[in-house]
Amino acid sequence: MRAVIQRVSRASVTVEGRVTGAVDRGLLVLLGVGHGDTDETARALAGKVARLRIFSDDAGKMNLSSRDVGGAVLAVSQFTLLADTRKGNRPSFVGAAPPEEAERLYEVFCHAVADEGLPVERGVFGAMMDVELVNDGPVTIVMEM
Repeated sequence: MRAVIQRVSRASVTVEGRVTGAVDRGLLVLLGVGHGDTDETARALAGKVARLRIFSDDAGKMNLSSRDVGGAVLAVSQFTLLADTRKGNRPSFVGAAPPEEAERLYEVFCHAVADEGLPVERGVFGAMMDVELVNDGPVTIVMEM
């Protein structure tokens, strides 16, 4: 499982002109599910995301989690994070899990983040989405489990 986590002051997902998920202060998580990922992987990553200390404390140090600052998570499934570009110029996505399994594990991840005490908004699995964000910092972290 691969995640690109961005600290945001706001983010939203729009599908066919309708906002399907939006957060103010918090995290935008782009999530790619690969072959071999499991429920355990999804829950472990969710815990890391929920506890990730990338918000500033009173001293200006990244010492607080989204939970500490009352933030939320906007989770967006993105199979293209599993692109293999080592050969040629056209990415290969053979490392991405089949859609049915990827959607199930995306939902496991979202529920696990919510179980950590964070509000979770979602994109629409498999849809063409417009993702808008204001990256706060900018702060962007890549995680793999």
